[in-house]
Amino acid sequence: MTREERIAYLKSEVKKRILILDGGMGTMIQSYKLSEEEYRGERFADHPHDLKGNNDLLVITQPEIIKEIYAGYMEAGADIIGTNTFNAQAISQADYHLEDISKEMNVVAAQVAREAADAMTEKTPDKPRLVAGAIGPTNRTASISPDVNDPGYRNTSFDALVEAYSDQVRGLIEGGVDMILIETVFDTLNAKAAGFAVEQVFDETGVKLPLMISGTITDLSGRNLSGQTPEAFWYSMRHLEPFSIGLNCSFGAEQLRPAVADIAHVADAYVSAYPNAGLPNEMGEYDQSPEMMGDLLEGWAKHGMLNLVGGCCGTTPEHIKAIADAVEGFAPRKMPEPEHKLRLSGLEPFVAG
Repeated sequence: MTREERIAYLKSEVKKRILILDGGMGTMIQSYKLSEEEYRGERFADHPHDLKGNNDLLVITQPEIIKEIYAGYMEAGADIIGTNTFNAQAISQADYHLEDISKEMNVVAAQVAREAADAMTEKTPDKPRLVAGAIGPTNRTASISPDVNDPGYRNTSFDALVEAYSDQVRGLIEGGVDMILIETVFDTLNAKAAGFAVEQVFDETGVKLPLMISGTITDLSGRNLSGQTPEAFWYSMRHLEPFSIGLNCSFGAEQLRPAVADIAHVADAYVSAYPNAGLPNEMGEYDQSPEMMGDLLEGWAKHGMLNLVGGCCGTTPEHIKAIADAVEGFAPRKMPEPEHKLRLSGLEPFVAG
């Protein structure tokens, strides 16, 4: 299938059923217990800085492991797999002194995911598998000072974020992704920079892909780190006309439900959700079993909240299978048709009239 055919399939299929996203990439990578040498591979054997923990680099040094993880998720029922590029931009890669290869990481990551998806599509031609180009939030925040003694200080800028994200998006498109996913948004200004970069690259390349946006909630008050409620976050992002809007990571499905419900009630876009398998315990492990997550997310599907669903930190192919089985047969969320009004967003939403 061509990319155009895959996008047409996505837009048609999402109207028929709840689509399944994959689960935690980092969770599965950790299960391999890779050494420093395995992270480095041959190419980076002499790199002067530690590379262990740089999961994005594995698309270059251990691509077969990444493909194996994808195969597990797709066999469990995932329709869409995300590229292993959460930190594959120059700002985050500077921690490993690998900012110069950030675009290459995205090209290769997209190619690795594309190969895995196409291989599964050959096995199940009636169920094509799609690739989302994942863009993480970076390890910087444009809205908040990292120094409590200097509230006006910022360790990045909008322009720096746009430059890093633009390079990443170019690589993802070149590598063959079907859509772009701006995910785990904790700072709305970072997401605005990502969205601006995406639109610029679409104009530059002449390639326009569906855009998915997924935020994250940082406390039980239901706000992101920059202080916005879910509804206000949607109004901040709506100008990008995304294919989908939703939430990921955060807490377990039970605690995240009210925030997703807020978005599902107002957004005239498809709604996605891929929560963590609960919160980490004292040992850093996640306690929500596949059965627990499946039961919880079944309730979301039953109440018409979902168009796309999967898992984030702590989730495995077993979790994705349980979720896919739980939501199968439920109709996808019907998109509302909000009345035309002036809708503004600060920390809180404001709807005129």
